[in-house]
Amino acid sequence: MNAPETKRREFDPADDRRGSALRDTGAVGGVVLTIAAIAVFLYLIEPILLPFVVAGIIAYVCTPLLDRLAQRTRLPRSLFAVLLFLLLLGLAGLIAAVAGQRLIAETGNTLRDLQGTLGHLLRRASGGQPIQIFGQSLDADEIVRTMFDRLRDWFSQPDNLALLTGYGFVTVLGAFLTAVLLIWLLITGPSVARGLFWLVPPSRRELVSHVWVRLDPVLKHYFLGVAAIVIYATIAAYIGLALILGLDHAVLLALLTGIAETLPFIGSTAVAIIAGLVALHTATGIMSIVAFAIYATVLRLSIDQLVAPLVLGRAANVHPVLIIFCFLAGAVTFGIAGVILSVPVALTVKTTLATLYGEDDQ
Repeated sequence: MNAPETKRREFDPADDRRGSALRDTGAVGGVVLTIAAIAVFLYLIEPILLPFVVAGIIAYVCTPLLDRLAQRTRLPRSLFAVLLFLLLLGLAGLIAAVAGQRLIAETGNTLRDLQGTLGHLLRRASGGQPIQIFGQSLDADEIVRTMFDRLRDWFSQPDNLALLTGYGFVTVLGAFLTAVLLIWLLITGPSVARGLFWLVPPSRRELVSHVWVRLDPVLKHYFLGVAAIVIYATIAAYIGLALILGLDHAVLLALLTGIAETLPFIGSTAVAIIAGLVALHTATGIMSIVAFAIYATVLRLSIDQLVAPLVLGRAANVHPVLIIFCFLAGAVTFGIAGVILSVPVALTVKTTLATLYGEDDQ
C-alpha cells in the first residue's frame, strides 16, 4: 500500500497580507500599551517630574559635545562634564545678576502701571461713558479699582500668603534638585541610557534601536531649535520694542516673548496681545499703532517662515493642530513638564509608527 501523497499548499498572497496585518496590529498594540503604561507612571510621579525633565533634556543635548571632547583629548569624560556644569551654572548666575535686578524693577513698575493701563483702555473702549453691568452703571476706574482691591485682599489672607510662600520654597528646592540631577546626568548619562535600553525586552531591542537611530537627530534638532528660537525672539523683540518703538517695559515684554515661543500659537498670541495693549496705552497717534503692527508682523513671519524651519528641521513638520492638542493635553495632565514633553512625545510616536509601517517619517 502506497503512502498517501502530501499535498503541497500553494502560496496565497491574501494569507501573506493577513499575516502582515496581524504582525502590524500586534506591534502597534504593543506600542499603545507601552505608551499607556509610561503615561500612567509619569502621571503618578507628576509632582516630582519637572526637575528630572529639565535636567534630562539639558544632559541629553550636551552629551554629544562631552563625548566628542573626551574622544579628541583622551581625557576623562567626567572632567568635561564637571567643567560644563560649572560653565552653565556660572552663565545662569551671570544672567540673573545682570538682568535680574532690572527685570524685577520692570515687573514692579508694570504691576503698578497695570491699574492705570486697564482703566485707560476701558475708558477708551466705552467712550468715556459708564459701563452697564447687571443693571448697574459703573465707571471704568471704579471697575478696575474694585478688581485690584479684591486682588489685594486675596494676597493679604494668611492662607493664600502661606500658599504662595510654599510655592516659592518648592521652586527653590526644585532648582536645587535640578542642579544636582544635572551634574549626575552629565557624568553618568551613557550608563543611564544603557540601563534604560536594558529594560527593553531582548526580542524588541533591535526595533527600539532602529527607532532611536531615526528619532535621535529629530529630538536634538527640536530641543536645540527651540532654544535658538527663544534666544532669537527675545533679542529681536527687545530691538523692536525698546530701540525702534521705544515702549515701556521692553525688557519684560521681550523676555515674555522669548519664553512664549516654547508654546507656539498659544503663548506667542497671548504675549502679542499684552504688548499690543502696552503699545496702545502709550501710543501718541495712528502711526505708533501702525508701527507696532508692522513690528509684530515682521517678528512673526521671521520666526515662522525663516528661523523655525531652519533650526527645527523635520520637527517643524508636525501639524499645528496636533501641536496645540499636545500642548493642552500635556498641560492638563502633567503641568509644565507635560508642556515641555508634549511635542517630543508626538515626534516619538510618529517616528515609531513610521518605522513599524516601513515608511519615511518625513
